[in-house]
Amino acid sequence: MKLVLIHGSGNTGSVWRYQVQYFPEAEAINLPGHLSPGAPCTSIEGYVAWLRGCILERGYSTPVLAGHSLGGAIVQMYALEHPADVSGIILAGTGARLRVAPQYLSAMQDGVQNPATWVEDFVRPNYGHIDAGLREELIREAVEVGAEVQLNDFVCCDRFDIMDRVRQIKTPTLVLCGSEDSMTPPKYGSYLAANIEGARMAVIEGGTHYFFAEKPEAVNKAIEQFLLGL
Repeated sequence: MKLVLIHGSGNTGSVWRYQVQYFPEAEAINLPGHLSPGAPCTSIEGYVAWLRGCILERGYSTPVLAGHSLGGAIVQMYALEHPADVSGIILAGTGARLRVAPQYLSAMQDGVQNPATWVEDFVRPNYGHIDAGLREELIREAVEVGAEVQLNDFVCCDRFDIMDRVRQIKTPTLVLCGSEDSMTPPKYGSYLAANIEGARMAVIEGGTHYFFAEKPEAVNKAIEQFLLGL
């Protein structure tokens, strides 16, 4: 069963390294403008349309879609618009609404003009709990993607709100969150699990926003159990 992994704001598919290594059918894609051809989309709907085209072009039949943060918003919308075309969805560190704190938007705006400060004050701290080898690669790629693209993605998240539609998702769903995630706290995941019929939820103890890269063994086990149940 194909597992397609979608990264979050300003990231690349590299954040899913440990899942790609563990699951032989997994592929972590780069959204347009994230070290990949094309400009970043300016809305969640735009990213969904791009992802739809990508999946059709590659000939994937009813894959499981996993998305982190921004990627989770894309996956939710995909399940609403194309419910017959997915076998299951995995929502990691995301929510039915993703309002962004003003200080994060300000950090992105400042980063466009002052990239060095943005890297040290915002980018690097977010990866602080990931092992050094992957952490440095993620920081390097985030710098290459740039603050302007990350700002664009955060604005997409800030505009995303399907709290009045999330109950319409009928696709088998796994909700994952980190117990120490301050950006998309566990209550976001609890709302998803309570409002998507049959959804399972797993809280990764000690995990922050990038819990799937910090504690891959626990995350991979939860994903594996979910996939076996489909």
